[in-house]
Amino acid sequence: MAEIKLENLTKSYGDVEVLHHIEGDIKDGEFVVIVGPSGCGKSTLLRMVAGLEIVTSGEISINGAVVNDLEPADRDIAMVFQNYALYPHMTVRENMAYGLKIRKIPKDEINRRVNEVADILEIRDYLDRRPRQLSGGQRQRVAMGRAIVREPSVFLFDEPLSNLDAKLRVQMRLEIRKLQRRLGVTSIYVTHDQVEAMTLGDRLMVLNGGYVEQFGTPIELYERPATLFVAGFIGSPSMNFIPADIANGTVTLVNGVQLKTAVKSSRHVNLGIRPEHLTLDDAGVIKVKVDMLEQLGANTLIHGILQGATTPIVASLDGIQTAEIGSVLNFSVAPEILHLFDAETDKRI
Repeated sequence: MAEIKLENLTKSYGDVEVLHHIEGDIKDGEFVVIVGPSGCGKSTLLRMVAGLEIVTSGEISINGAVVNDLEPADRDIAMVFQNYALYPHMTVRENMAYGLKIRKIPKDEINRRVNEVADILEIRDYLDRRPRQLSGGQRQRVAMGRAIVREPSVFLFDEPLSNLDAKLRVQMRLEIRKLQRRLGVTSIYVTHDQVEAMTLGDRLMVLNGGYVEQFGTPIELYERPATLFVAGFIGSPSMNFIPADIANGTVTLVNGVQLKTAVKSSRHVNLGIRPEHLTLDDAGVIKVKVDMLEQLGANTLIHGILQGATTPIVASLDGIQTAEIGSVLNFSVAPEILHLFDAETDKRI
């Protein structure tokens, strides 16, 4: 097993710095998900850990040893790629065994490991097939099997489910999580899908523009997002943001509606309210003109505009709800679950 330490990591291409002073400790056996929008540096960071990208400055340590100058083959890691990276001319068995074969592992030991992992992943019946004869989900299992048979200290996953359909993605991410817990191998997983991140990770590292916005448990990021970006990125549907001002313990929304707050300072803010925290209430002061409804069965999303402003609002209500388009609904929200972000710095107050 392995502990991983990222210290003041930067990555530049010429004069362009794409990763800025990345810090983070990953515990032995922990499953950490690096999440963020496309182009934020997630895969670059993962490839630096793998040794596929050169570190511009800073250090990567695995089990206390700095690995910056080590070749990928010497880092005791195994990587699962987005495109599976299987050899098309080899059978499933040969693909899984190849890494062990070039390391001169005895043939009996290779067969034992391949058969054992094939049973775990339920691909024993496919061992004599070639990748073109497999579905996307089966190919992904083979790619994971090839990583597992190596018995590495670290697993690295680079958006491994992005080529699968929605239903299969749900099934596979649960299987990956159960498998990682069973094996207890330290794992780093890259995705742009925040639902996938929340489901899989012991902790999430949220990247934005090459910077770490927050590194914490899924619940910490959901309940106490450190920045406006994290608040909007984590949670589905996304958090509502309403421009407002604070003065003397009162938040005055852009439309003049006032709410109480424990914050006493005076400043411009963005008030954050999660859609699921809005409650239908005839006496509620948050009035929303309905634009559209999404009836999803278990819940209903009400899309509208804050009355007296142009701010879009989404409310998530349990069950099947109905409302006339153009009607005005009143909502309330508990003061203790409001989120306040400084309008200049975007940081949590």
